[in-house]
Amino acid sequence: MRKFLIKLVMGYKRFISPLLPASCRYYPTCSTYMIDAVRKHGALLGFVMGCARILRCHPFVKGGYDPVSDHFTIFRNKRASKDYRRSMNLK
Repeated sequence: MRKFLIKLVMGYKRFISPLLPASCRYYPTCSTYMIDAVRKHGALLGFVMGCARILRCHPFVKGGYDPVSDHFTIFRNKRASKDYRRSMNLK
């Protein structure tokens, strides 16, 4: 199941994503986040994390750096984002 989900998202990245305008507000992109989450947490939990991330990615959110966390959560990885901003001397 894990390989199937990864292949499905990679197919989206290769064939569908180039046809659409770039609109992801986060880094890494939502499709890359989904692949990383599935690899790290398995098919079911990774899929849930990826879907939660896609639902968070909309025009009314600030966005920014949001890597896959080491533990399962459907919320943004605020600690990694804060550490990244501090290391880059950003507000």
